[in-house]
Amino acid sequence: MSHQTIIVLDFGSQYTQLIARRLRELSIYSEILPPTTSPEIIRAKRPAGIILSGGPKSVSDPGAPKCSPEVFSLGPPVLGICYGMQLMADTLGGSVAPAAQREFGHAIVHVTSTGSGASLFHGVPDSIKVWASHGDFVAAAPAGFDVVATSANAPVAAMAHAGRRLYALLFHPEVAHSESGLEILRNFAYGVCGCTGDWTMQSFIAEATARIKAQVGSGRVVCGLSGGVDSTVAAMLIHRAIGDQLTCIFVDNGVLRLNEAPQIRKRFERLGLPLVFADASDLFLDRLAGVTDPETKRKLIGATFIDVFEAEAAKLGQVDFLAQGTLYPDVIESVAIVGQSALIKSHHNVGGLPERMRMKLVEPLRQLFKDEVRAVGRELQLDEEFVIRQPFPGPGLAVRILGDITRPKLDLLRRADAIVADEVKRAGWYTRLWQSFAVLLPVQSVGVMGDERTYEYTIAIRAVESRDGMTADWARLPHDLLASISSRIVNEVRGINRVVYDISSKPPSTIEWE
Repeated sequence: MSHQTIIVLDFGSQYTQLIARRLRELSIYSEILPPTTSPEIIRAKRPAGIILSGGPKSVSDPGAPKCSPEVFSLGPPVLGICYGMQLMADTLGGSVAPAAQREFGHAIVHVTSTGSGASLFHGVPDSIKVWASHGDFVAAAPAGFDVVATSANAPVAAMAHAGRRLYALLFHPEVAHSESGLEILRNFAYGVCGCTGDWTMQSFIAEATARIKAQVGSGRVVCGLSGGVDSTVAAMLIHRAIGDQLTCIFVDNGVLRLNEAPQIRKRFERLGLPLVFADASDLFLDRLAGVTDPETKRKLIGATFIDVFEAEAAKLGQVDFLAQGTLYPDVIESVAIVGQSALIKSHHNVGGLPERMRMKLVEPLRQLFKDEVRAVGRELQLDEEFVIRQPFPGPGLAVRILGDITRPKLDLLRRADAIVADEVKRAGWYTRLWQSFAVLLPVQSVGVMGDERTYEYTIAIRAVESRDGMTADWARLPHDLLASISSRIVNEVRGINRVVYDISSKPPSTIEWE
């Protein structure tokens, strides 16, 4: 079964993934492609609609990203958002100019038309507060377009040519700050494109199972289990598809949390997944010795992971496939799309794999966002403790110790991190947070314990709220909770005498410190 699909062409906006995510919330499959994607490829995908994302450039900039003009006449409805609107206007004969007053942040948009061109605003109030992020504006809409909304600084805040099924907005409906944003996207997807909402987790499970069977055939698969929801759900889907052709391998990489390896081993045995347990902690820590660069750490851990896999897989005889819990944001973040979306960091699942790797990849979750993986887990009747487990990076505590990694530092961080988890759960905050953890800083400072001077390490506490990990806000944890975390760490972890709280959001910071 092929789903109705809305294609999102990415012009480099930090919100592009949010567009796709919001469409998924509406039960519509969405796929992000580079703006250079040829009309032939787009046509072959038979999309129900096309969305042009925002972007940081001006359409008049040298080298500004463009899509083929043919995109506007392929047949499916097109919605331009911000830069996408400016590109539509510029391509079709309208006028785009620098705004006298740039709009960044909240703006008030007034819907001025009630004709067929205003179908995006069906059921939406005449005046809405939206999120704007643009320095240019559309001074004049192309011929045949109706101006359907305005704002104080934008004479054309929305425009439409209903006959050609072309629509555009100068603001970002995908951002939570935009009132009625989801309704506007729903109006485009359902009202204009005729989508029916056939993207469900039940349909995904059925299709993923069939896809795995077709890809693997009679081959054998090894699956890397980390203990997180991604690899667990991936393993369960594969096991459902091919049964005992799957062998799961859990690698203790030496940078796991307190008592994590034995706990994970017991859990997977309860799930009935065929498991090989490989303790490679000494190998990882030996290779990490003296390494301080974050990207080097990630790639080194990824490469060592594969080394261990190949060694363990060799003991199993002929193995053809390596399964990974790669998610859609991993894929998008790790591949700079025609130079528009900057590479922030390589992902353990998709970056740093040596070319000599002899196994082909099976990545059943590659299409999914994190909360969709959790929904699949619930459909597969996975224990709730797995489903709600906070994300944990593939490189583990290696990217939560700034600087070089040693066993004594790991011991300090493990005990501090366990206290954070314990107190956050006790206070009822664990499921409200996307992630909460401790970071060991390469900073020693003077303290006093009893009547003695100390010179010990600093722990930073990181706690963020997010819907999907693409953007995140630092959590306003109660002061009493922070006090209990701090008190326990400095009293129970000898070697730590200072605790600080990270109040940075993503962007501009990342969630992990490295």
